[in-house]
Amino acid sequence: MPAIANLDGTLLPPAEARVSIFDRGFLAGDQVYEVVRTYRLAPFRLAAHLARLVRSAERIGLPLPWDAARLERELLRTVEASRGGDPDDPAAAPWNRGERSVRVVVTRGAGEEAAALGVPPGPRVILAALPLRGPPAAAYRDGVRCVLVHARVPRADPLAKTGGHLAEALAGIDARAAGAEEALFVDERGRVTEGASSNLFLVKAGRLVTPPLRAGILAGVTRGIVLDLAAAELPVEEREFGPEELAAADEIFLTSTSREVLPVTRLGDRPVGAGRVGPVATSLQRRYRALAGGAAPGGPG
Repeated sequence: MPAIANLDGTLLPPAEARVSIFDRGFLAGDQVYEVVRTYRLAPFRLAAHLARLVRSAERIGLPLPWDAARLERELLRTVEASRGGDPDDPAAAPWNRGERSVRVVVTRGAGEEAAALGVPPGPRVILAALPLRGPPAAAYRDGVRCVLVHARVPRADPLAKTGGHLAEALAGIDARAAGAEEALFVDERGRVTEGASSNLFLVKAGRLVTPPLRAGILAGVTRGIVLDLAAAELPVEEREFGPEELAAADEIFLTSTSREVLPVTRLGDRPVGAGRVGPVATSLQRRYRALAGGAAPGGPG
């Protein structure tokens, strides 16, 4: 079964995993979450993701009903139950075929006021293991298009991964409407910060630049790995920049759990640099692939 849910420790088909309409995660986005991916069906950097889940929960005062060991055990059990039955996708990147994306969600629950209705009041833990839907192989070969957007509603606290992501959801809708892979936020100060679901890097004159955490961005797990990999190759700067500097970049690329290192070859209607995937993104993706799961035949590295 390629998709399986785990609700408070019980494995279920996704259609049978139900949370009350009174749950605060549903009503108010009062939840924390992480998304973990697998390589060869083994979770990648799980400890880092679970540590960030704990930090997010502490940030909003949400007691986690399970410790990290129980979360890891349940996640592994959920992935194991999801093995097999994947539909064939010839366009998928080879390293994504048969892999899983696992969403881990902890909600605050329905609250004491719903107890009279028979609704469990405490925190709920939901895990969902689904076939990984990463970018197609062609995206790594040809690059993707991004658009710049301003948040239509205030953005959530970047120090906690919570359910309050309306700004990011709306930006994703805008990106898809424009035929783009990702929307890049421009903040109220005119600085480009990050993607709706990714971190952002540019390359100019042999230097790698990415916005600093103090700009109000998420400390991405993949971002941290790429910074470590890049430090051995070229000078790295964590600093703010605006749309003009981004448009003048030699290369742009995104990082995220599902995307790894994804080159951007068009920004709006204009090409980035020479309009093709650049050497820095190619090298970092190759090295990331080797770290994560080894080189993929026919892939970029």
